[in-house]
Amino acid sequence: MKITNRKAYFDAQILENFEAGINLLGSEVKAVRLGHADLSGSFVKIVGSEAYLFNSKIFPYEYARPDNYNPTRTRKLLLHKAEIIALRSKMDGQNLTIVPISLYTSRHRIKVELALAKSKKKADKRKVLKEETIKRDIEQALKNVH
Repeated sequence: MKITNRKAYFDAQILENFEAGINLLGSEVKAVRLGHADLSGSFVKIVGSEAYLFNSKIFPYEYARPDNYNPTRTRKLLLHKAEIIALRSKMDGQNLTIVPISLYTSRHRIKVELALAKSKKKADKRKVLKEETIKRDIEQALKNVH
């Protein structure tokens, strides 16, 4: 199962991708495998020497106990210290953020694909939309010619 964050590609310019593990509860693992998660609006923050995923939603597993479950709780990311130090230095030097791109299973483990990203301005977003519509119109015109 792969859950993608399509909003991240629209809101930010992706510079570099990398992979991390994520610390989940058992019921959360089952929910992710069923595709019951949402990464839109989520971000990664480095606190001390650890990285955390904030604001991601993993909806409750239907057969699990619902007592005191918070779908948007902060989840720890499993990265090596050297990776965290490298990410922190890149973030501070170039004013970048870390956004989750996708959540997927890899050899019976749940992984998060993260990306160093630079946020886009409103004009940049408009430019991308305009280019996409022009490209779509050209493809439609070529399709109708044949």
